[in-house]
Amino acid sequence: MAMRVGLLTTCLGDAMFPEAPRATVRLLRRLGVDVEVPEAQTCCGQPMVNTGYLDEAVPALRTFAEAFDGYDAVVVPSGSCAGSVRHQHRLVAERSGDPALRAAVARTGPVTYELSELLVDVLGVIDVGAHFPHRVTYHPTCHSLRMLRVGDRPWRLLQAVRSIDLVELPMAAECCGFGGTFAVKNADVSVAMGADKARHVRETGAEVLVAGDASCLMHIGGLLSRQRSGVRTMHLAEVLASTADEPAGAVR
Repeated sequence: MAMRVGLLTTCLGDAMFPEAPRATVRLLRRLGVDVEVPEAQTCCGQPMVNTGYLDEAVPALRTFAEAFDGYDAVVVPSGSCAGSVRHQHRLVAERSGDPALRAAVARTGPVTYELSELLVDVLGVIDVGAHFPHRVTYHPTCHSLRMLRVGDRPWRLLQAVRSIDLVELPMAAECCGFGGTFAVKNADVSVAMGADKARHVRETGAEVLVAGDASCLMHIGGLLSRQRSGVRTMHLAEVLASTADEPAGAVR
């Protein structure tokens, strides 16, 4: 029987970058995974928690737990949102004093995975059958690197992509500077950090910058666009979903 997986599309994926969750569905279904997108899902609650509004995050947690309870796994094409579910939800639930919420979070948190974690650790797959004939560099996002500790999983997945020209990004582990509300409250610092990251991307000569978080791609991509660099940004899921017969960006 196929694994039953629920997809958290994320707020940015739903509102601004829908190709990432769509690509996640195509990729997993190609691998024989039964993927569902619960319509009741909303925000994971990370924006509220990150800005100190833990009590205000409780309704979002309840909605998440109700929408995703019962799945074998929950996949999230975002290191920051996956990190919020796995680590922040427990803190918010304990603070709430609601035993039912604590129990629900204890069920959904441990089975929630960032995309590369699900592929490598749960499905045991490195070569997903992807084909992407472009020069690519990869930015490891802060939450995936530091909170989830996904390590080299995304890199190994990209290395296995057919025809890809994968080049290392200088100072790859440095933050891009977005940080959600950090970019609003500390705009000058955020832009300076992003400019450094964009410069390193240009140094690689890559056609495409890949990352596992749409938020980081939005920030770095905005700078690259304003610099008229010609570098595209793509979510990891889009590259992994790309095949010779159905390349990324093809009209469907």
